[in-house]
Amino acid sequence: VFIAQSRASGSHRDVEDEELTRIFVMIPKSYTEEDLRDKFKMYGDIEYCSIIKNKTTGESKGLGYVRYLKPSQAARAIEECDRSYRAILAEPRNKSSESFEHEYYSNSNHTRQEPRGNMFPFGKSCGQPEFCSFEKTESRIQESVSKRLSVVSRLPFVQEQLSALFDLIPGLEYCDIQRDPHTNNGYAVIQYSSAASAIYAKYKLHGFEYPPGNRLTVTFLEDGSDSSE
Repeated sequence: VFIAQSRASGSHRDVEDEELTRIFVMIPKSYTEEDLRDKFKMYGDIEYCSIIKNKTTGESKGLGYVRYLKPSQAARAIEECDRSYRAILAEPRNKSSESFEHEYYSNSNHTRQEPRGNMFPFGKSCGQPEFCSFEKTESRIQESVSKRLSVVSRLPFVQEQLSALFDLIPGLEYCDIQRDPHTNNGYAVIQYSSAASAIYAKYKLHGFEYPPGNRLTVTFLEDGSDSSE
């Protein structure tokens, strides 16, 4: 048994090595690699830890990688570690780390508009030019987010299959498929227990081909909550 990947991924061995054992986390800038190892060694055997640093100053950017020996250990770390680490599977190394950092920051920004402390060293008045310039060009940062998603497809949905797909992201509360008697299109409303889960689901599944050749359109729906939350 292994995790299914898009056709763009390489062989299964490449996928396992690059995408299923390495996690990307947000950490206090004061953390050393030893601190990072101590916090995550309870979830499995760690091959290595590394902290991303500013190339000019050598200062920690508040981000790090943890590489486990097994995909199951990385998955356990993501599920069980403190939410403040915002742990996700890391992109393969053939994707530039800077672009991945940018995407990670922009998605983390969705969930809190007023950054506080070392865990959120970025925001509207950020002093890091690379993230400020990225923020200006990424329209999705301005998007109103919520815990509820709309999913649209050219093909009708099967309840059990769509639920299983979106349940891959922790926190799924319900999946409600709605049928239009006049068209064959698929439409569903998905709700998660937190905006963070909904943001991650949209990031990973918008444009995902399900079934192959049929791209899903995933957008946020107003759920009546305070967006600043």
